[in-house]
Amino acid sequence: MSAFKPEILAPAGSFEMVEAAVRSGADAVYLGTKNFNARRNASNFGGAELEETVKYCHARGVRVHVTLNTLVKNSELAALYKEIESVASCGVDAVIVQDLAVAKLIRECCPSLAMHASTQMAIHNAAGAEMAKELGFSRAVLARELSLKEIAEISARTDIELEAFVHGALCMSVSGQCYLSSMLGGRSGNRGFCAQPCRLDFKTRERDFALSLKDLSAVRIIPELCRAGVSSLKIEGRMKRPEYVAAAVSACRSVINGEEPDMEALRSVFSRSGFTDGYLTGRRDVSMFGVRTKEDVAAAASVLGKIAAAYRNELQTVPVSMVAEFHRGAPSRLTVSDGSNTVSAEGETPQEARTRGMEEADAVKSLAKTGGSPFYADEIKVELDEGLFLPAAAINALRRSALDTLIKLRSAVKPHEIRSDFAFPQPENAGTEKKLYLRFESASQLFDEADKAERVILPLSEIDDAVISRFGDKLVCELPRFISVFDENSINEKLLRLKNGGLKRAAASTLGDIAIIRRVGLLCFGSFFLNVLNSVSAREYAALGIDEMTLSFESSMGDMFGLSGAKTGLAAYGYLPLMLFRACPMKTQKGCGACDGRSRLKDRYGKEFTVLCSGKKYSQLLNSVPLYIGDKPGVKGDFLTLYFTLENKKRCREVYNIFASGQEFDGERTSGLYYRELL
Repeated sequence: MSAFKPEILAPAGSFEMVEAAVRSGADAVYLGTKNFNARRNASNFGGAELEETVKYCHARGVRVHVTLNTLVKNSELAALYKEIESVASCGVDAVIVQDLAVAKLIRECCPSLAMHASTQMAIHNAAGAEMAKELGFSRAVLARELSLKEIAEISARTDIELEAFVHGALCMSVSGQCYLSSMLGGRSGNRGFCAQPCRLDFKTRERDFALSLKDLSAVRIIPELCRAGVSSLKIEGRMKRPEYVAAAVSACRSVINGEEPDMEALRSVFSRSGFTDGYLTGRRDVSMFGVRTKEDVAAAASVLGKIAAAYRNELQTVPVSMVAEFHRGAPSRLTVSDGSNTVSAEGETPQEARTRGMEEADAVKSLAKTGGSPFYADEIKVELDEGLFLPAAAINALRRSALDTLIKLRSAVKPHEIRSDFAFPQPENAGTEKKLYLRFESASQLFDEADKAERVILPLSEIDDAVISRFGDKLVCELPRFISVFDENSINEKLLRLKNGGLKRAAASTLGDIAIIRRVGLLCFGSFFLNVLNSVSAREYAALGIDEMTLSFESSMGDMFGLSGAKTGLAAYGYLPLMLFRACPMKTQKGCGACDGRSRLKDRYGKEFTVLCSGKKYSQLLNSVPLYIGDKPGVKGDFLTLYFTLENKKRCREVYNIFASGQEFDGERTSGLYYRELL
């Protein structure tokens, strides 16, 4: 047997998938309720279904993690509390969380319920992991875009438990940072309704389906993941079929047991032109991209029956000790213990043997027949008076009675206590006088009138002493959207130098950014990438030191609110970043080639989207048309931000003047999601 014992965490979108996972050797399953989970199109589990599932899993020593990992609207906060109450009453082992409002309610109302920070939180460095720990999370589900070396370094710098994906579909964008589905179709991936537009045919000059990645499979490098500090191996796939789950769990279990995994069955049951481990191994090139082909679909048909047959019966994973007593004049008795629970059962009274008396081996043989249950006899002791006889059928009945009692005891629901007096903050009206903020991609875009803005936001790489001198306290330093753990120290040093030069404020896009900014001692500005949709999470970020917060551009104007103690605003213009890449879709077989950092791809309708590179560290997909709401009535917020990316200095000035005068936009534009009902 192998020396390492990581948790195998399996997906379950239905009870059939739960059975497949448990019977194939999963240590834990994760699943969603009907609401507030990132796979709302799966069958999922209602209250009664969830309770029965918890009973089934706990009886077999399997943990249950529930996904409450979507963003929550202000209007949904009361329903969120009811959902947490229902989950807690079922005695689940942990919840997986994205929105800080969910974390706040659980900490305040149900502190015994463990929280895991969802991969939707985009935790990709040690600062982010430590911030999750500060917020009460016991585990961080790391971003899928990390290498083994980065995971190991994060593990070395924090003692929070780490979970990493080991098999399944890869999102093109960093999770929690994708707005493509919501912006194109009103179906938010951050709210569990992703329509997967990235799997459609986006074209570059050289490739089709440029936003479709192969599925991850790191099964063969599980030992390396564990050595890097990962304690939970997560399989993606709540929308897949039970056979897929069984194959993935079995492959992981084989590796952990030091055996050869059946990779052919794993590939056949589901793949997209094969698998990739490019993120983990640091090979972020075109070999990572792929689509599901007719051949992939045909391959599945040949293995489904074989896989299903392998998990048809109970997997005996729970060891028990047995003490059987067969004495004259007394009912037979069997005591069974799993180490934590002990039960006893009584059966028929042994009779005097007419010929050959029962021997100890006869009793052991019958008692060891635990098939059909999750138990196996690890130790059997028999106390037997000489010359007695009891039919094997009676011993079998005694065994079944004891094990049935034990499984009921192990299935007993142990609900978490929950407070009912949580006071939700009341939405407040934003200020009537809206300040204008300007965000620039480059200092070369700065125009003379920029000095009139209340805030000027520039990337860290674009700020020098002259910029600080020009804008003074108005200046906000924007941190890179993806900061590797190996870049944390250099970012700290750069910020300290700028602070010593007069910089006062920096903008955060992730929890890790907040930790870095606080560590340096700067004031913290919240970007719209923090995904704030409700007043509870806004106040949670304010408690972390953010005094100005840009609300998510997935907000609707009807849900906008003010925040006591902090200003709230929104993006009012810009080619909004819809995806954040670490595997650039514009790469070719020769790598970056002559790319100037601003390339374009087309969707199936011929619309062009710009891919904007940031120093070859990461890239972003910008919307094909800019957001503009300068001519809209009833716009809420304490401040409005013009978010400049692709524009030259002249165009920045033109947009500024159009917006300042409240004119209609002079080109194609979108009002975004502010005036639509978002799913």
